[in-house]
Amino acid sequence: MIEPVRSVYEATLLLKQLVQESPELAHLTVRGEVSNISRPASGHLYFTLKDERARLRVVMFAGKARFLRFAPRDGMSVIVQGAIDIFERSGDYQLYADAVQPDGLGALYLAYEQLKERLQAEGLFEHGRKRALPPYPERIALVTSGTGAAVRDMITTLARRYPLARVLVVPVAVQGEEAPRQIAEGVAMVSKWRLADVMIVGRGGGSFEELFAFNTEAVARAIADSAVPVISAVGHETDTTIADFVADVRAATPTAAAELATADARDIEIRLANAEHRLQSAVAKTLSQCADRVERLLQSRVLADPGRMIFSLHEQLDALERSLGAGLRTRVDSRVRAVSGLELRLARQSPAVRLGVQQARLDALASRQAHALRRVLDGREMRLAQAVTSLELLSPLAVMKRGYAVVMASATKRAVIGVNEVQPGDAVHVQFRDGWLDCQVWGVHDDDEAES
Repeated sequence: MIEPVRSVYEATLLLKQLVQESPELAHLTVRGEVSNISRPASGHLYFTLKDERARLRVVMFAGKARFLRFAPRDGMSVIVQGAIDIFERSGDYQLYADAVQPDGLGALYLAYEQLKERLQAEGLFEHGRKRALPPYPERIALVTSGTGAAVRDMITTLARRYPLARVLVVPVAVQGEEAPRQIAEGVAMVSKWRLADVMIVGRGGGSFEELFAFNTEAVARAIADSAVPVISAVGHETDTTIADFVADVRAATPTAAAELATADARDIEIRLANAEHRLQSAVAKTLSQCADRVERLLQSRVLADPGRMIFSLHEQLDALERSLGAGLRTRVDSRVRAVSGLELRLARQSPAVRLGVQQARLDALASRQAHALRRVLDGREMRLAQAVTSLELLSPLAVMKRGYAVVMASATKRAVIGVNEVQPGDAVHVQFRDGWLDCQVWGVHDDDEAES
């Protein structure tokens, strides 16, 4: 009897028929630990059910998954009811679930929860112990796998956003038995030798088991003890590890961590441009205020008409001198009149002794009067000399004696204080201390042209 030759599809259909006709496989209840769970946009639920010796793929379609009263997660122990069937295209057998209910926590998830509670009780998750990231780091360390998309994405993002920083990659295993030790040693090395201003610790997404190195106490302690601020970037947005709780900052993805660690160079350029604009405005305002002050000084009486000012001061001095002379004459006349009265009284008294005494008193009074008059005259002369000296210091003629000159426009007879007030061909009047020059402007050049 010759066995028929079947195609792969026919053989698969035969196996599928045998499975479907088995009553034990049509209604099957299985206990196991959830792993590699996935819920795409379609709403279907895909995961692996495992124990110590075997694995079983499970599919739960959206129509039944939406009635679940809990969200299955990696590491959870569940009881699944459904039927075994074969998917022809891949030839895989899998359990098509009708119902899923929790059955306690799996070993890894239980360890995760226990360590999380213990570290939280120690205060390692407290917000008060977390440090701010440096705004402009010069060195950034990446404690992650030396190969893979995560490290490439971070390096690319850092180079684009902040090319000034030096990036140090500390390659470590991110899954497997050696991963916790290598990650903890990498963090400790960066911290001990201060190899960076900030470090990023993480990897790309994965299953609960693949990310479990970041749920170990060794890694958590190393991050907590780090002297360098740490950004945790483990997995995707939905993945949360103990490293995320302990780190100073948690990033949803490795790329997001690179963005959190640095400022955008374009933003820095904009801020510098704004600062430059404000500085230029402040300088322009100060220069304008100084120019206004100079203009007000130029319009003052002293500089606008110095000759008239000097003449006015001379008039004041002459008036002061006349007043002083009149006052002195009045005082002298008064003393003379007093002496005359004394002489008259003396003449009326005949005793020679009294005459001598009065004569001595008269001589003393005359001497005191002369000394007093001399002191008054000396003080007034000193004040007059000081006033003349101050006037000479303020006089523009004194400035001209030191080699300076005053330039005035011939047309307006106003002082020229800047090159922008004349044009080539204009006539100007140059006043020196001993005469003046009538000149014509040949060219106008400002300080910028002179420097260039």
